[in-house]
Amino acid sequence: MKNYEMICDNLQVTKDGILCFAGQRTDILAKQYGTPLYLMDEDRIRRCCRIYSTAMKQTFGDKGRTLYASKAACFKRMYSIMQEEDIFIDVVSCGEIHTAVRAGYKMQNAYFHSNNKTDDDIRFALQNKVGHFVVDNEEELTAIDRIAKEVSAKPKILLRITPGIDTHTYEAIATGQVDSKFGSALETGQAEHITALALSLSHISLCGFHCHIGSQLFDSNVFFRAADCMLRFIADIRDRYGYVAEQLDLGGGYGVRYTNEDPAIDLADNIRQVGQVIHRLTKELSLPMPMILLEPGRSLVADAGLTLYTVGTVKRIPGYKNYVSVDGGMTDNPRFALYRAVHTFVAANRMNEECNMTADVVGRCCESGDILGQKVSLPETVCRGDLIAGLTTGAYTYSMASNYNRIPRPAVVMLSGGQTYVAVRRESLDDLIRLDE
Repeated sequence: MKNYEMICDNLQVTKDGILCFAGQRTDILAKQYGTPLYLMDEDRIRRCCRIYSTAMKQTFGDKGRTLYASKAACFKRMYSIMQEEDIFIDVVSCGEIHTAVRAGYKMQNAYFHSNNKTDDDIRFALQNKVGHFVVDNEEELTAIDRIAKEVSAKPKILLRITPGIDTHTYEAIATGQVDSKFGSALETGQAEHITALALSLSHISLCGFHCHIGSQLFDSNVFFRAADCMLRFIADIRDRYGYVAEQLDLGGGYGVRYTNEDPAIDLADNIRQVGQVIHRLTKELSLPMPMILLEPGRSLVADAGLTLYTVGTVKRIPGYKNYVSVDGGMTDNPRFALYRAVHTFVAANRMNEECNMTADVVGRCCESGDILGQKVSLPETVCRGDLIAGLTTGAYTYSMASNYNRIPRPAVVMLSGGQTYVAVRRESLDDLIRLDE
């Protein structure tokens, strides 16, 4: 193997230079299932779930819970895995709720997020016995109270609070600042106001508070700050209104290795550090320990994913640049097109060759912005029919995929214990016109 440092321990290379993922040869998988192809390492997903669950239990005892932020990768098999691993879920749409229901997930363990739940969304969630609503704003709060009265329900809720923390991450995935579209801000007094309103309503049950500060975070500093802000807010609400929150959801956000430059983080140790801060603050503020929730998405599934492509054309423009075009693109991974997110790309069938060419890896869409990666180091020998692998693609690829240019979405194949099975079948051309009149 030359020029490549494996960014995750479920990647290996054979003696003849073939990339293996979760112990299986990518060339054989590509031949069996075709490309583009999403591969998901089920064993790694389960391992990450258990790291979170064990760390939360060791840190908070029966006062710790892990939720899977299912927007990262949502399909039926994923919910089955989460239920088998005793992981709660958060959902953000009727589509995610319906998928979880059809997977047989226990919906009392689901938390329903989003900043703009329609009346139909609220009714659908109530009909499907979703365990908690995470309420973003006053209009939503009063709508839930009104609809709950109509159907004789009393849903449990958390209020989403914006603590005003800048995480210095991508602007598109920073969510905790005062001017975020999400939540009620502490700084403006809106957080206290919505809490007082919630306590005055008869058809909801306020269980606590939620915040989310951003994503792709490589240490716990912002979690320390968020815990400090939120626990002091909880103490202030106790002193002003006599209400003591039973739950505090600190959101998700721990990062993963997309490139060699990204650090590897010890999730269990970071959770332990957050726990130390929370234990100290609850004692200082004379608060009973609330149920502490974390809701990872990316850090559960991202490096459990790999996307395989087949090279079509290799375009060399002497003195300018090179393009390696693949049979996928922004339709199966829009992350670069959306916010210039960087992935590592390798020539999966030429792993022993020197990377002596720099090229942009681009897709097949009729769109100049259809770029998967820029200035990628690849062997100069890469040619039509070779395999390109995009690493750490388990989060926000399949879930963001589109049919732009009427391109069918790839299959999702799960790998476990040396076996493979299709979790989501490849879309056909007939699937593309199924809804057309």
